[in-house]
Amino acid sequence: MPSLSTSRLLLDHTTSDDAALYRLSANSILVTTTDFFMPIVDDPFDFGCIAAANALSDIYAMGGKPILALNILGMPMAKVAVETIDRILTGGRTICERVDVAIAGGHSIDCQEPFYGLSVCGTAHPNHIKRNSTAQANDVLLLGKPLGIGVLATAYKQGKLDQSGYKTLINYASQLNSVGGELARLKAVHAITDVTGFGLLGHLLEICKASKLQAVLNVDDIPLLSQAVDLATNGITAGAALRNWENCRNDTSLSDKAKTIKALLTDPQTNGGLLVACAPKAAPQVQDLFVRNGFEQATAIGLLNNLGSKKITVV
Repeated sequence: MPSLSTSRLLLDHTTSDDAALYRLSANSILVTTTDFFMPIVDDPFDFGCIAAANALSDIYAMGGKPILALNILGMPMAKVAVETIDRILTGGRTICERVDVAIAGGHSIDCQEPFYGLSVCGTAHPNHIKRNSTAQANDVLLLGKPLGIGVLATAYKQGKLDQSGYKTLINYASQLNSVGGELARLKAVHAITDVTGFGLLGHLLEICKASKLQAVLNVDDIPLLSQAVDLATNGITAGAALRNWENCRNDTSLSDKAKTIKALLTDPQTNGGLLVACAPKAAPQVQDLFVRNGFEQATAIGLLNNLGSKKITVV
């Protein structure tokens, strides 16, 4: 017989969801995740903010409310000043304080490459959990943030991003996806995920495979950061975009027009937008919730069905 702890584990890595689920009681589920990465910007405070927002997003994408976090920190101590480390941690704490998440310490190591992130715990009501596997045929797909964060981060590393572009990068990469909690309370919302390292196509493919559905996207409806479009046109794209395409190309069909923005469709997002699958009648309400929570470019980008030979078609 399975142990009590095993029987209470409701969701693991199997469906590539954003967090694990563990049943605490009939009315409460523990939602837990871990996320950390190396700096994408030089400013330590900004890096801390981005890393924390990115980790919290996994909880929001499951329909949970984050309540507790632990720092995960790796630093080359002989090369990085204590003041710099303090600024990173301050950035992370600042983001957590905005949504009443307590940071109760954490763990650090001395290593060659710096990294930072959080291990986060949250709670959710069983009726509010949103999984990759629960999307339905005819659902409308809505995206909360425009694509292109990875392109801007790459341009920054190459010294080709101006101050306006840097501000855009920080604004979007540190913008909390806390609207996920409100979206999850809508019964007509069937699935939510956040678009991060695998890009839009990669994370949508996870929903399609888990829910056994196909997706059709309209390239003209997909929100894009205008400066990222210009940069990508000039050959500045994230290295992971190509790897992301290789991982989904056999399941994806792109129109000629969609091929011109392939690097953005596979652009690895750091704390990218929430991708929501909902009943058609709820799409206006979902978009309104996004906009009222500061996601002005949130929009419907396509739909799910059980037709077609490819998992994703972008027309």
